[in-house]
Order: sequence, then C-alpha cells, then structure tokens
Amino acid sequence: MSDIHIENLSRRRFLQGSAGLTLGFCLPSIAAAAGPAAAASFEPNAFLRIGADNSVTVISKHLEMGQGTYTGLATILADELDADWQQVRVEGAPADAKRYNNVFWGPAQGTGGSTAMANSWEQMRQAGATGRAMLVSAAAKRWQVGTADIAVRDGVVSHAASGRRASFGELAAEAANEAVPGAVKLKDPKDFRLIGKQAKRKDSAAKTDGSAQFTQDVFLPGMLVAVVAHPPLFGARVKSFDASQAKAIKGVVEVVQIPQGVAVLAADTWSAKKGRDALTVIWDDSAAFKLGSDEILARYKELAKTPGLVAKQTGDTSQAFAGAAKVVSAAFDFPYLAHAAMEPLNCVVRLNADGCEVWNGEQFQTVDQGRVAQVFGLQPAQVKLNMLYAGGSFGRRACTQSDYVLEAAHIVKAIDGRAPVKLVWLREDDMRGGYYRPLFHHALQAALDANGKLVGWTHRLVGQSILTGSPFEQMMVKDGIDHVSVEGASNLPYAIPNLTVDLHTPSDIGVPVLWWRSVGSSHTAYSTEVFLDEVAAAMGKDPLALRLDLLGEHPRHAGVLKLAAAKAGWGKPLKATAGVRRGRGIAVHESFNSYVAQVAEVSVRKDGSVKVDRVVCAVDCGTAINPDNIRSQVEGAVGFALSAALSGEITLKAGRVEQGNFDGYPLLRIGEMPVVEVHIVPSTAAPTGIGEPGVPPLAPAVANAIAAATGKHLHRMPFNPAELVA
Repeated sequence: MSDIHIENLSRRRFLQGSAGLTLGFCLPSIAAAAGPAAAASFEPNAFLRIGADNSVTVISKHLEMGQGTYTGLATILADELDADWQQVRVEGAPADAKRYNNVFWGPAQGTGGSTAMANSWEQMRQAGATGRAMLVSAAAKRWQVGTADIAVRDGVVSHAASGRRASFGELAAEAANEAVPGAVKLKDPKDFRLIGKQAKRKDSAAKTDGSAQFTQDVFLPGMLVAVVAHPPLFGARVKSFDASQAKAIKGVVEVVQIPQGVAVLAADTWSAKKGRDALTVIWDDSAAFKLGSDEILARYKELAKTPGLVAKQTGDTSQAFAGAAKVVSAAFDFPYLAHAAMEPLNCVVRLNADGCEVWNGEQFQTVDQGRVAQVFGLQPAQVKLNMLYAGGSFGRRACTQSDYVLEAAHIVKAIDGRAPVKLVWLREDDMRGGYYRPLFHHALQAALDANGKLVGWTHRLVGQSILTGSPFEQMMVKDGIDHVSVEGASNLPYAIPNLTVDLHTPSDIGVPVLWWRSVGSSHTAYSTEVFLDEVAAAMGKDPLALRLDLLGEHPRHAGVLKLAAAKAGWGKPLKATAGVRRGRGIAVHESFNSYVAQVAEVSVRKDGSVKVDRVVCAVDCGTAINPDNIRSQVEGAVGFALSAALSGEITLKAGRVEQGNFDGYPLLRIGEMPVVEVHIVPSTAAPTGIGEPGVPPLAPAVANAIAAATGKHLHRMPFNPAELVA
C-alpha cells in the first residue's frame, strides 16, 4: 500500500487515528418514511467528519460514476452546516448496510435508479444541521454565551457582541464531546446558500490533473493482472484447456481455471492478454444458448399474438375496441444494448490473514460484499470494499449477479490468495460476454370512437426479466410481473378510459440481461410516445395539443411539455434547407419521479441519413441542488440516447454476439451532437433523480420529428436510414 493513496479509510480506522469530530446519526424519521423494510434496516449512520485541520469531509454512500453524486451530496450537507465550499471534500463510504443503507431499497447499500439525491436529501440535511448545532453548542460553552447569539457562515462560528470567532477545525475536538441533539431545525429553502447555485464539482479537479483514483490506478506490492478467456456462447463451460503456449509468453505467471472460464495471470495487462491469446480452450457448449437475434424476435412476435399477464387494467378495453369507429395499430422492436462505459470493467482483490479487501468502482456494495465473502468462507464484515471512482457505468457495475467482482475473487481463491489480483476485462470481453438491455417487442392498439376521441388503448410487451433470479425479485416482481419491464407503460399518464397493459416474460432465452440507463423507460417511452403521435395523426390533431388534452390530472407532465414547447417555438415553421426535409417532434416522460419533455428538430437528407440539429429540454426534478449538474446530466443523456437511436444494437448470430468494440457498436461522435438547451422548472419539492430521466424522451422526440419531416413513423430502433430514402 505504500505506493498508492486510497482516500477511503474505514470509519473504525479513522476513529482510531484522528482527533477531529466525527458525527453519527440516527434518523428514525427517514426510516419511517421509507417503509417497513427500510425502517427495519435503518440504523445510525455517519456522513460527516470535521478535522482539526478545518477540513469538512462528507462521506458519500453513493458511487461517483460521472453523475455528480459527490458534489450533490456535499452541497446538501454543507448548506445546512454553513460550511465554506472550499473546505469541503468527499470520500466514498465503506460497505455497511446498517449505516449506508439505500433507504429506497431496504437493507442494501448501492447506487442506481437515480436515487442518490432523492433518498439522501433528508439524511444529508439532518447530518449538516446536527453538525452545525454541535459546533454552536461547543462555541457557546467556550465563550460562555447563549447559543442563540452565535452565528455560523462560511465555515466560521462567531459571536457578534464579543467579536469572537472560531473555525470549525478549532472547535472540532470540543464539539465531539457535545451530545448529539435529538432534533434540529432545518433551513427554510429561502435561506439556502449553496443549494440551487452552481458550485464547482468536487471531482473535476482530480479528474483533470489525473490524481483521481480509479481501479486501474491501483497497484499493490506483488499484484498480478488477470485476463480471462470467457466462453464464446452464453452457458458454455470449459471442457479442457492447454496452457503451455500461454505460459511461454514472457510475463505470464500462472493459468488457472475458474467457474467463469480460464484466467491468465501475468505481471501486466498486455502480457496477460497475450497469454490469453495463446491459450487453447475446448468449450463444452452442449447447454449453451444458440439462437440469434432474428430468431428471438420471431419468437417474441408469436408470443405477442396471445394475451400475457396483465400489468395494468382500467375500464373495459374489449368493449371499447368492439365499438370503435377507428383502430390504430403499431408494433415496435428494440434490440439488445450494451452499456459500453468508457472505463472497461476491472476489480482488485487481496486476501489478507483476517479477511479480504476489494478496490472497485463499487455500485452494489453490500450485495458484492456478501458474495465475495461466500467465495472465501468469510463473514461479510471481513470483506472491506474501497469505493473508487467509476468511469461510467449506466447500470453495468450494478450487476445483480456480481459477475466480474466474483470473478476476481475466484481467481484469488484459485491461486490460494498468495498475490493480490487486478482483474481486467477488455472492451470485447464485456461487449461479447457481458450483460445487456433486453431485446423487447411491443404491440399497441388505440381505439377511436365516432367523435374521434381516444377511448381505448392496449399495450403488449414481450421481453426478458432483469429482476427474476436477482436479489430484487422478491421486492419488484409481483404475480409474475417484472415492474421494470412495464414501467412507463403501466403508469401511462394519459387519461384513456379503457386501458390494458400485459406482459410476456420468456424464461428460455439464455442472454444475460441487466438494467441499462433509464431501464424499462428506455423502450416504453419510445413505443408510447411515438404511437401517440400516430394516434394524433389519425385524429388530425396537433401532437402537443393531444398530449395536453390527456394530461389534465398530471400537471407536472403538462408543465414540462408547455415549457419545452414554448422555448422551442412549437408551431413556428423551421428554416427550410434545399434538398433536406426538416421536422420538429415532441415527447414527454416521467421516470424516477422526474419529468422531462424534449422537442427535437431534425434534418433528413435524401439518402435517409438523419441529423438532429437541436434538442430543447424541460426538466422538473424538484429542488435543483446544482442546476449546472442537472444541465450536464441532461446533455449527456441526450448524447447517450441519441447513440442508441441512431446506431445502438447488439446482435446475436447462432448465439454469438457479433459486435466487439466501438467499430461495431459506435457511439455518438462529437460532430453529431445537437445543440441542447435545458430549462429547469423552479420547485421547492424534494429533489428527485436526474441521472437517467433525460434519456427516455429523446428517441421518441427525434422519431416524431422524423415523422413530421417525412411522414414515416419508425417502429424499430436503431433507426434505419433505408426507410427514409426520398
């Protein structure tokens, strides 16, 4: 450890070696609000440390993977503490579900579902206000004055009448002896001094000068690097292997079989990769999955001809369609998608005499901790997780099966723990053998009565479950319905009197699936919002007007729609360009309790190629903790979603994934990025998520703009330019 600097000290180690103020809090009101499961698991937590050096350290229970979590959490706490933003730093928390529980998930620590700000809002405010109260109490005793006469601002505690002042650091040791108050008064939002402002991100400087710690930056004495030969087909196993050529590669130290394949260990990544290339493995594919994407989709289309399990039903759709004057129908296909984060998967594991230590961009702390413990026969508390930065994830590092983390542990176990191991997945390893956003088929129908009114809606979905077989199955799969498969469809906000949403969940498809940024909404927003535009066309109505007519009971949806439309100039003609068809489209969607509407402007050339020129976004995510970060997240979401709309597709042929890297799975180039405008709805409501909600409306807004330009509604993603040739 002498050659690396890891910030993530355990709480116990810090308490043993520090002389500052560390605050632990019991927040029963939060636990009660989160429901019975969370209440049972919610115990004292620690989020704040004030050092004698006047540093204010915020402990983040959530991973920073580029979404701004460290800055957002620190902003909330520092505002209530009245700290100087310059003295605030952030550390990742160790794994401890008792103190760092995600209160929306029950007894588990993890980052995902755009929950970081939402479930930490009250916690971090309480933490900051409690710390402030203890500092004030300590100052009052030192100066022999009343607490009501003491003020705190920018990290300085002062008494105006006597002119006395003290920094947080000067008061830290005395404050540590103060009793933790049972209740504290939180600020009135009008008194916020950091929340709602655009404070600089806490991770930018370190990421700019290279001092930020990612897993790839970890180097331990004697450490070996492992690259694994994974089976080429999902479900295949190692039958036999010959390591002689691999061991002949300079730098290769050992070759071992593990449950996931064959691991080559070397002094460095390149030697390990060369060793893997030289390895001969014979695979047993007798139980492997061997269908291609086209065959899977064909099966799904057959399933869609029959009713599935009902996820939502209101009114009588059969009667509505029986009496319909007009029926509109459409079907939509969505491919498998890779996460394709910039930082490939990696993990470091070291077995010690009394336990195990893991370094990782850790998104599922306690799930991974428990599984690693099982590998080594340890108690979870014996597995220490060091949460480092992650270079993106989009859900991939929150694997419900802990795949790559367990793989690293199995490699260490296979060499009897005699060296720490850094596991490195090349991008091809993840793209050809990882986890994917499920392939889905949707079939929708709408019934219009004789007056042209929308009176019936059916939506049938077919696709694999992300949650079945995972730790979340019991909580989020009810009566065979995977909640995330139908989110965005089963809670359709539009006032349609007769509505049915049903679902087929095939269990015989052996492709590993996982949540992907915005999860189910990544496909349900597209099918519902594109189909509604087709319904509007059939009714002869303006798409915006139809949406507003149907959103009478959903003012936040309507609010962002109106704002986006006004800022985009909805209804005004677009500037004409010779030889180019131009159109404007709109879409709105709620996900993770945040509301986003987007208006896209596109140009479609004669060859069918599409250029998205401008995207105007309106966002309602409650209190805007850091408006600049909200804009950044939505801008990033637009680029992310546009990649999928224009080119994102993982395909299988005879069970093998055909793509391997960015040449076959291209991401949006900077020259393809549209102008993006983000407008935030002012709000004093509690903050909700923003990491994902910017994704779902983008593709349907663009597709609706393409339809406005060409008259062609696109029913398949990614878009096919051949369908748009003039």
